[in-house]
Amino acid sequence: MEPKWLTYAKKLQAIAQAGLTYSKDPYDIERFEEIRNISVEIMNDYTGIGQEQIKEWFTNETGYPTPKIDVRGAIIKEEKILLVKEKADGKWALPGGWADMDCSLNENLIKEAIEEAGAQIKPKRIIAIWDRRNHNEPPMPYGCYKIFVECDFIAGEFERNTETSDARFFSIEELPPLSEGRNTKEQIQLCFDVSRKETHEALFD
Repeated sequence: MEPKWLTYAKKLQAIAQAGLTYSKDPYDIERFEEIRNISVEIMNDYTGIGQEQIKEWFTNETGYPTPKIDVRGAIIKEEKILLVKEKADGKWALPGGWADMDCSLNENLIKEAIEEAGAQIKPKRIIAIWDRRNHNEPPMPYGCYKIFVECDFIAGEFERNTETSDARFFSIEELPPLSEGRNTKEQIQLCFDVSRKETHEALFD
């Protein structure tokens, strides 16, 4: 579970963002900007991340605040799962990332698999939709839903790109160091378990 201070900071940010979106009165706008500044100060005090960086994150968000969507494709072939090596931290994850607004879930999964792993896939069924704060570390300044989807591997070969430096299939026994903010060993184990079932009801928080 995420720390209380982060929960409070995110709630203050959400209140401020909604208020700044819908308020017309200049005095109300001023108050909501003050609330957002308080949330920035809380995050700065506890994380050490500079206030300017935090303000940039928050001011980039407009409209009614909703969770971000992170999609992950569980691509399993011959009892091995496809992982990509993230350039950002040098660790491994299921192909995926933030969902693009102009793509469906299927389209996002197909796009990420091609871009990050050079893999052609066919999304098959939803494994789980999880609230990230209940399952992954480290904490984030945003709300986030993580969608894990079982996918069939069709063909493909890794190609150099800006986000990943390698792509390989791994058994559950030989998993490399994982980028745990993106996926944990328990989440990957679930992907294997579901792939062996004829039917599966999607899990969600």
